[in-house]
Parts: sequence; structure tokens; C-alpha cells
Amino acid sequence: MVMGHMLAVTKRTQCGKGHSGRLRANNLIPGIFYSPDGKNIPVEAPVLPLEKILAAVGHTTVFTLEIDDNAQKIIHPALIWQVQRHPYKKAFTHIDFYGVDLNKEVKIDVPLEFVGTPRGVKLGGILETYRESVRLAGKPMDMPRRITIDVSSMDINSSIAVKDLQLPPNVSTACEPHFVIVSVLTKSKEEILDEASQETP
Repeated sequence: MVMGHMLAVTKRTQCGKGHSGRLRANNLIPGIFYSPDGKNIPVEAPVLPLEKILAAVGHTTVFTLEIDDNAQKIIHPALIWQVQRHPYKKAFTHIDFYGVDLNKEVKIDVPLEFVGTPRGVKLGGILETYRESVRLAGKPMDMPRRITIDVSSMDINSSIAVKDLQLPPNVSTACEPHFVIVSVLTKSKEEILDEASQETP
């Protein structure tokens, strides 16, 4: 089954730091494909198509991974599981692909997106976010790209917890439901004094 997005990679015949360095010099990124049946297949992926697929699907959307194994092409539904980058060049150094069974549940960390300005912030409160993603469980094709949280109606001393999230059908949370994701807090005495000192000429 071919998904909407596809990335073509090649099975690696060599491994090791030296070979990986030569791949990167030729705009190829070493990686591993972890198949649903437990096989680990070393692959190499071209940089530009890899950047495009990551921008399109992120870490939560299934796409088609086409592996060229000695001129034999095999396709797998997959997720981008982990991306490693150079610490300051931000270039890819390694990538892990996770093969999925479309009929079996997976657990994925889905990004959270906060929109709006809380009512409580307009009244002098502070918006505090406690996590950038939430772990969800569901079949791969049911997973959302992100969860959007509208914080505009939040008052001072109000919170939104995992259990309050609006999730797509057939998707559930896979973490503590009472864990607080975002709150609007009153300013502390120290913050009020600090602001006052900054305003004093």
C-alpha cells in the first residue's frame, strides 16, 4: 500500500563511522529501518528528499518508504522515528525509520500547538506550558499531525490537563490523564517587585 508521501532509500552494504562519513560527504544520510517483524535494515537516504518528507509528515504521519535492495524495490508504511543532527551545523547525521502495521496500535508523541491569548494573561497573569507533546495511542493512519489547544478562554488560576484534550476518533491518550499541560498563573511577589524596579527611573 502506497501512502500519499514517499521517500526512496537504498539498503546499505557497509557500516561504520568511516563509511557514514563518506555518505554524508555525498549528501546521503545513514539510517536504520526497523521493520514490524523485528528486522533492522541499514539504509542511506538522500538529504534533500529527506528534508522534504520530514517537513511534510513530521514524526506522526505515515508515509511510504521505498527500499532499494540490490535493484529490488520493497515498500513499507513507516514513520520517521528519530532524527540526529550535527550539534551546530544542524545537518542530518543519522535517521531511524519505524515500520508500522496499519492494523495495529502504536504510541506516538504528538506535538502540541497553543493558539490564542488567554483572558487571564490580559488581566495580568502568566501563561505556563509544561510540555510540548503528548503521547497518544491509536492506529497509525488515525494519528493527528498535531493537537491544537485554544487557550484564549483561560482565566487566572485555570489549567488544561491531558484529560481535557479534544482528540480525533479512535485515538486515546497514553499518559497520565490528570497531568497538567498548560496553566495561567498569577504573578509572583518577586516578579511584581522586579517589574516595579525596572520601571523606577
